[in-house]
Amino acid sequence: MRLWAGATASGLATWALPFVLGLAVLDGALTGAGLGMLLAARTLGFLLSVPAAGVLADRHSRRGVVLWAGLTAAGATPAMVAGLGRSIPLMVAAAVVTGAGQGACRPAYQALTAEVVAEDMRQEANAALTLAVRVTTLAGPSLTALAALWFGTGSLLLGIGALWLLSALVPGPGADTTREDAPNGERGPHRLLALTEFADGIREARRHPWFLAGLAALTAVIATGYSATGVALPLASRDQYGGQLVLAGATTAYTAGALAGALLVARLRPRAQGWTALMGLAAYGFAPLSLMSHIHPAVVITAYAVAGIGIELFNVPWFTATQREVSPDKLARVSSLDFLLSYGLAPGGLALIAPAIDALGSGPVLAACALICFTAPALAALAPGARHFARHRDQ
Repeated sequence: MRLWAGATASGLATWALPFVLGLAVLDGALTGAGLGMLLAARTLGFLLSVPAAGVLADRHSRRGVVLWAGLTAAGATPAMVAGLGRSIPLMVAAAVVTGAGQGACRPAYQALTAEVVAEDMRQEANAALTLAVRVTTLAGPSLTALAALWFGTGSLLLGIGALWLLSALVPGPGADTTREDAPNGERGPHRLLALTEFADGIREARRHPWFLAGLAALTAVIATGYSATGVALPLASRDQYGGQLVLAGATTAYTAGALAGALLVARLRPRAQGWTALMGLAAYGFAPLSLMSHIHPAVVITAYAVAGIGIELFNVPWFTATQREVSPDKLARVSSLDFLLSYGLAPGGLALIAPAIDALGSGPVLAACALICFTAPALAALAPGARHFARHRDQ
């Protein structure tokens, strides 16, 4: 429960920052350009910290990494509040530090789940973790907007800092200074350089062809399908349907679908779990496909609900298989590679899709996004071990 509460707090804090900064734009305390700079700075901090955090979480107490990651993000929040409406450079610096804390906690929490939860209960635990994130994502905007009626943006930012503090302290401090399951030759003062140690994690990932293939598919789907959601959906809602109804309905349907998917996958045990998960990932292709022509809004909303169900049919078995198959002393590094590629490359897709739509039109771009979403998981299913997300059938 402590692990669940801490991970939920970190997920809520991660989600809430862009939303609260968006409220600052509405209040006039921040410009649109300033918001873009802050989000880019947070992403930069995330990308810089994830590889190092993976190494630290494999070499030291994972609870300790969670502790310091949360304290780092919490400590940067007052600086962001101090710069609000006064100093963009100060806010940018604070956003980099916040992003670093966010990036550091992700692989540590992933590895800590495998450390705390028994193997036969990990799928349920991962489903519970993602369920909490989806519930907060569904209820968070309305609750935050309601809180904004009584509290200013600065107070809401401090509330995010309190969530990071909760994430740091609830799982408990880490007393161990080295990983007990780390190879003997890699302990003590003669540790390899961090870059070399991260390369060990890459080599571990290469031992699992299903992981590399699945990661490539996940990265492709996020960089295209997610970008279609972020850029093309608001444009289609405005231009084809004349308002924000489809945008709000599709976004809500996606989150509700993901919630249903998390509940379903907590009990689902298909024989070919890897193939089932990849089919779920491919379902994201229905999202850009539904935006290619002016169809009934209910069809668009249904497509996003299906995409939401599918993404959790992939996420939970993916995390569970990674925790089961990857060597325990390299799990955090392999998880950091996962987050680095799948989430780190997403901004590139967001940056490219709008110019592509301007140059080629929305139809061809959305068709290409849908084709990639359908094709990439299908190709990943051909990799050795992909059927069960395991190197050997009996695993």
